Amino acid sequence: MRILMFSWEYPPHIVGGLGKHVTELAPALVAQGVELHIVTPAWAGGAHEEHSGNLYVYRVAPPDGPFDDVYDSAERTNARMGDFAEELYADLGGFDLVHVHDWLGAFAGERLKHAHKIPLLATIHATEMGRNHGSLHENLQQSIHSVEWWLAYEAWRVIACSQYMAWEVQTYFHIPADKVDVIANGVDTARFDRWHGADLADFRLRYARPDEKIVFYVGRVVYEKGLQVLVDAVPKVLAEFPQAKFVIAGTGGMLGELRHRVQERGLAGKVLFTGYIADGDRDRLLALSSCVVFPSLYEPFGIVALEAMASRAPVVVSAVGGLAEVVTHAETGITTYPGNPDSLAWGILHTLQEPAWAKQRADVAYQMVVEQYNWARIARQTIDVYERIISERAEAMW
Repeated sequence: MRILMFSWEYPPHIVGGLGKHVTELAPALVAQGVELHIVTPAWAGGAHEEHSGNLYVYRVAPPDGPFDDVYDSAERTNARMGDFAEELYADLGGFDLVHVHDWLGAFAGERLKHAHKIPLLATIHATEMGRNHGSLHENLQQSIHSVEWWLAYEAWRVIACSQYMAWEVQTYFHIPADKVDVIANGVDTARFDRWHGADLADFRLRYARPDEKIVFYVGRVVYEKGLQVLVDAVPKVLAEFPQAKFVIAGTGGMLGELRHRVQERGLAGKVLFTGYIADGDRDRLLALSSCVVFPSLYEPFGIVALEAMASRAPVVVSAVGGLAEVVTHAETGITTYPGNPDSLAWGILHTLQEPAWAKQRADVAYQMVVEQYNWARIARQTIDVYERIISERAEAMW
């Protein structure tokens, strides 16, 4: 089985959940017999072409900017990705299927589909309508939504990462439920297991005093991640648990505003913004945190919550989207009302004030991740979709 995959993100260029998903799914697919060819823009450099076994990665140089916006960037970059994929198609003698991750690779995927009459599979990780809470206000948002709709329409099948995302896809793109497969994201626990029980005391001192309990967030610092709700919850937590120390890792458009808000409220000594953080440091912080919090207002899945669970850290999340499916309240974590600082503060306080219960939840969550969210299982489910599509294509007129 030879698969062509288009992904906007791939190491060394990783921005969010899409990039993490493709990076860890790819070797798991290859381990189960798939010959996988990934075409991705060379946004952050890296070798033009590399391969390991049956995993081939091609980084295509994007066109020179400046770009009008992300739509213009995607359309022009896809033209180059499509040109490269056409040459690859000719060199290899074709592919069984084209797999596109989100709208950012849709133009190239559609091109290969129609040029060679091969089926197209789309994994939709998030939607523009969902990010904007069900409405579109700007021309750019409407343009992105139209491409997402087009991709969902043209795809033979659509993969969604959660039941919530399946609902979004069916509702916003008007496609039938039996065209959508729900396959969750996953996590490799091995990279977190190495820190379990390790002496991290010296590392910890970079972020908090020995008597402080770390409440940790990692991810993009943008409105939909709910960091403004977390900052509003900080004084409520400190009023009852002054030993808490909040560490917020990541970059994004709201970072300056949030830093200013923290300064204004006199919380600078209790809230540390790290900015960008290396993966190894992030993993160690997850391992030593007393509470890891994700107060999202919109979250199609939330790989970072799985990573926190894989590190055996107690989690507190807002009950939105995929987070509400991954975290079962009082069993694998604490869920709180989205956009509600009082509820979020309660969840954090409960976790800090009842460490034995928090550890019990974290242990149950870790076992769940190992059993249900491992990449071998997810790869098998994805291959099942591949095989179904290829079989149906063989019997179909085009």
